Amino acid sequence: MDVSEAQHIDAVRARLYRRNPDLHPYVVDETIDTALGRFDGCPIRDFVPLLVERAATRALDTSPIRSPRTEHQPAAPM
Repeated sequence: MDVSEAQHIDAVRARLYRRNPDLHPYVVDETIDTALGRFDGCPIRDFVPLLVERAATRALDTSPIRSPRTEHQPAAPM
């Protein structure tokens, strides 16, 4: 991965961290790395960051780790 691609992937990470504050950063990183690995060996790299972001976003949006019922709801009083 060249410097420019690495910078773009770092920007993707930052966007997905902000978009998924309820997920541990490790989960986001693993999802991005998995999506990025799908493009290993591809000679044309121009659109890899965009494709990685789309694939990771889809995977995170449908993640079983995320609980739709508890998102954005206040904690129950003790």
